[in-house]
Amino acid sequence: MSARLVGRARERELFEQVMASPEAELVAIYGRRRVGKTFLVREVLGDHLVFELTGLYGASLAEQLANFAGALAASHGSSFAPPENWMVAFDQLVSALKQRSGRKRVVFFDELPWLASRRSGFLRAFEHFWNAWAVKQRDLVVIACGSAAAWMIHELLAARGGLHNRVTRRIRLAPFTVAETESYLASRHIELGRYQILELYTALGGVPYYLKQVERGDSATTAIDRLCFSHDGALRDEFDKLYASLFEHSERHVQLVRALGAKPRGLSRAELLETSELGSGGTVTRTLDELEESGFITRVPTRGRRTREAIYRLTDEYSLFYLKWIDRQRSAANAWATKRGSPAWRAWSGYAFEGICLKHVTALKRALGIEAVETEESAWHHRAVDKTDRGVQIDLVIDRKDATSNVCEMKFSEGEFVIDKRYADELRVKRDTFRRVTGTRNAVILTLITTHGLRNNQYAKELVDKSLTMDALFQ
Repeated sequence: MSARLVGRARERELFEQVMASPEAELVAIYGRRRVGKTFLVREVLGDHLVFELTGLYGASLAEQLANFAGALAASHGSSFAPPENWMVAFDQLVSALKQRSGRKRVVFFDELPWLASRRSGFLRAFEHFWNAWAVKQRDLVVIACGSAAAWMIHELLAARGGLHNRVTRRIRLAPFTVAETESYLASRHIELGRYQILELYTALGGVPYYLKQVERGDSATTAIDRLCFSHDGALRDEFDKLYASLFEHSERHVQLVRALGAKPRGLSRAELLETSELGSGGTVTRTLDELEESGFITRVPTRGRRTREAIYRLTDEYSLFYLKWIDRQRSAANAWATKRGSPAWRAWSGYAFEGICLKHVTALKRALGIEAVETEESAWHHRAVDKTDRGVQIDLVIDRKDATSNVCEMKFSEGEFVIDKRYADELRVKRDTFRRVTGTRNAVILTLITTHGLRNNQYAKELVDKSLTMDALFQ
């Protein structure tokens, strides 16, 4: 295993199983652009790679076939004329692979959706290659990798016809958690401290390529300024490239992402239909599914309500940051340093911290000591029914099988968080309304998650049952 590879423990374990398998394996790997799919395969399986082909974005069939011939020549040490079509190409590949038996062999198709464009004939030839020859080779592992997660799901994992149920294992590669981000930066001798790592994460998320642009000696503020606001910043114009490279008709996806970006607490499907101009509900549903499979948005169940009443939230940190701070802004030196500390920054930081907490529920459960308890996570809200009632929104309820519910509040602050009289009243109303309206028989545990901890005043003592700091996210 590579010493350069940080995290990815589950994926490493799966690859170990694949390499120990007595059968041929067809592995599908998908995940958003620049999340480290190619690096993972090369680092873990590089010694066993006998053929690697990377699709070319927007290339013609002739260009893709010429690219194949070059890849085959590079891996097998002799020249090959570009094949006439993909059926001939796979025949050439089989002939070359027959000369490389004796140990576990890995064949790697990277950016498969770019190879398998419409009318290219790639998928039909790939299907024949697998069913007629590859599946019989007990020492062969074929890896199909793509950033267009929706394409990978529809055309490969959920394929009908000859590729139906042929994928033996799948990996959906997610961005780094905050703990993996800390480890990755430390591996590059970048020590920022957890507060600054969180600040960096709110802008870049856990995308390894983005984090790779952070330089030793940067603070979170200077790194964000340089990458996102300088004229030639690596991430200044990443937004449009990101969606265009992943989706056909990406304008649909961008429209929904922008709608969700304007509502940090999320929108229901019905609300998205009202606000979007995408036409039919079917179009919206498919586009939402593609964004969700690709890891840009998250569907949050609403406690006690039907699946169709779930809330969709934009949870890709870079997209959220871009839409709030970079979009339509002129490039300027120290732009982020001047925005940081403003009321708008504090409000946005609160939403961003909340979003990170919602993506790290597993770590929060571990910190609460309930990792082994079966749970269901959801949001919950109550609309006021008359003037004596008050509306309530709770963004995270952890319902546990041990007859307990953690009602969680996430609060960002630059120092210790202080519960004042007004917020204490709000907490009482949330807790009591949740008990009354849901009729729950569970014990209700009011849980606060803050950046630097909770000031231990009279309100904290009275109301808060469990308190966690940002350190819980790094577990």
